[in-house]
Amino acid sequence: MQSFDDPAAVLERIDVRLRAAVRLAAEADNALAAADEAGARASLHSPGLALPPVPEGSAVAWLAAGFGLSELELDVVLLGLAAEADPGYERVFAFLQDDVTRRRPSVGLALDLLCATPAARRAARERFAPDATLARHDLLRVSPPPTEPDAPLPAHTLRLDPQIADVLLGVGGLDRRLARVCRVVTAAESASMAGDPDEATARLEAVAAGAIERQLSLHLYLRGTPGSGRERAGAALAAKAGSVLLVANCSVVAAADDAERLLRFAFREARLQGAVLYLDDVDALPEALRRVLGRLLHEDRGVVLMAGRESWPSAGEYPTGTVTVSFPRLSAAGRRERWRTELAAAGLADVDTIEVADRFRLEAGQIAEAAWSVATATVRRDTPPTTEDLFAAARAQSGHALAGLARRMEPRAGWDSLVVPPDAEAQLREICARVRHREQVLGAWGFGAASRRGLATGALFAGPAGTGKTLAAEVIAADLGLDLYVVDLAAVVSKYIGETEKNLDRLFTAAEDADAVLLFDEADTLFGRRSEVRDSHDRYANQEISHLLQRLEDFDGVAILTTNLREHLDPAFVRRLAFLITFPFPDEATRLSLWQVTWPPGTPRAADVDLPALAARFPLSGGHIRNIVLAAAYLAVDAGAGEVTAAHVLHAVRREYQKLGKTLTDADLAPAGGVPCL
Repeated sequence: MQSFDDPAAVLERIDVRLRAAVRLAAEADNALAAADEAGARASLHSPGLALPPVPEGSAVAWLAAGFGLSELELDVVLLGLAAEADPGYERVFAFLQDDVTRRRPSVGLALDLLCATPAARRAARERFAPDATLARHDLLRVSPPPTEPDAPLPAHTLRLDPQIADVLLGVGGLDRRLARVCRVVTAAESASMAGDPDEATARLEAVAAGAIERQLSLHLYLRGTPGSGRERAGAALAAKAGSVLLVANCSVVAAADDAERLLRFAFREARLQGAVLYLDDVDALPEALRRVLGRLLHEDRGVVLMAGRESWPSAGEYPTGTVTVSFPRLSAAGRRERWRTELAAAGLADVDTIEVADRFRLEAGQIAEAAWSVATATVRRDTPPTTEDLFAAARAQSGHALAGLARRMEPRAGWDSLVVPPDAEAQLREICARVRHREQVLGAWGFGAASRRGLATGALFAGPAGTGKTLAAEVIAADLGLDLYVVDLAAVVSKYIGETEKNLDRLFTAAEDADAVLLFDEADTLFGRRSEVRDSHDRYANQEISHLLQRLEDFDGVAILTTNLREHLDPAFVRRLAFLITFPFPDEATRLSLWQVTWPPGTPRAADVDLPALAARFPLSGGHIRNIVLAAAYLAVDAGAGEVTAAHVLHAVRREYQKLGKTLTDADLAPAGGVPCL
């Protein structure tokens, strides 16, 4: 598309009509012609005018050719352009419409200027219909006067779309209304992003080469996970075509009140910019917007790339001619090599990348970002990168999609803070081993290729409240160097039919991409037993549970469920879990261990705090013991004491029992030696 330097050269075509109309209107006024308003307007048309052609190579000529505008539609656009180009035209429009308040051209004025006969006027009215070219492509807005919403069509005002006006006036830049959902990747940026073409990029270019050379329409669906190089390949394709890449975020579009309009504007903007349109995350579009997308693709004659992770979604009743190009995830070997390459490019050679590459299934773009962040951190402190540096950088590249569905919990607890039976601890360590050796067993040894069933690392932690179930999940995440996300059941479960399943799909998909430990606390509220179907509510509830069963089995990550009520869980869930670990209520010996490990090393403790006596006298779980120790520390500091005494601990014990709905007497709390309770 080309622009023009002098708008007056293009507007001369409409100026000829306006000068003739002004002359006719002035003559009528001077002659005091007795004509009604309609008759006066009809006389504004001068037949036989010699109209200058639109300059070749101008933006207006390009617009007319690109959108298939008729001569009348082109002149209507020029009429709207005049109002945008020079305020001086406002006086002309007001004079011709015999109304000083009407400073914009109306449909009636356009018909009077451009149509020679009443029959031509009637036929031209269809050009202003909502489904006609001008409105369908959002080139022109036709709106009634603010004070008269039911005014007849001739009274409606014509206003050229702001972006169309900017383009025709030679003003560059992205449509301001698209700023929140789109960004432009220039040719220079495309070239720098592309780098050496990998297999997927080369395959995409091979599919697209013939269509681009012959300037045919091309609609490609790039299937893969975020970071798999889809946008990078699209940028390379745009650079090869000599175009820019217009990237639209469909998840943001879908959440907007004017989503359909934004989607239409994105297609139009690609045409105006001569860009390759890249629709990212098309999976986020609801069914109604997919139908809109299908219609836009059906009408489109350019290059459109769409990125998603699921199979190509149905786009309505229109054939779109969309071809799928798959971008498979990097293998473990590919991730290791990518880490080495990116770290070497950042000035860090001979770094062991096996562990981070096996633990975090990042894609090429994510690895590149992580590698450069590692390089920046290590150069600043002038030391070689550690495994924790690599893990921290990898964690920073994942988990963003879980926001709103799960709460991130930073795992800090280690094995020394966990007090559980030996067999339970052994099973917890087996979970960690399963994750560490996943790539060798599923990849190198072939179990992943043989079957997808039974490969998920799912575990159920069952036991009374406060017995260490959540703490165990934290210990596992810390040991593996992974983030821990606690599922927000309120954000997942919906009263609307089908929404819970969609939220679960989003949750598990995001968790797989994040390589995080997913924790369903109090899972019996979501993973309950299926019931006998008595009504539609039961049927839909059972469908949700069945969908959750399938999604949990397919989940390629670590999912931990905790419950105080194992009997309330659907037995089918238990069968699909790799681990079932029981957390019993602690006996006296276990309680003593809990009292011992719960005190931080820096907490001063008086000699009268008798931990064996506390363990023997108060049958409490680990969670309650942690609450008591923390409360006792606050009591000691508030009292100005230099250490935590037995009196502080026993006061905290009383408060904890009050929360449990139990009352302790002073005799119950009296410590050895007769030291009174606070």
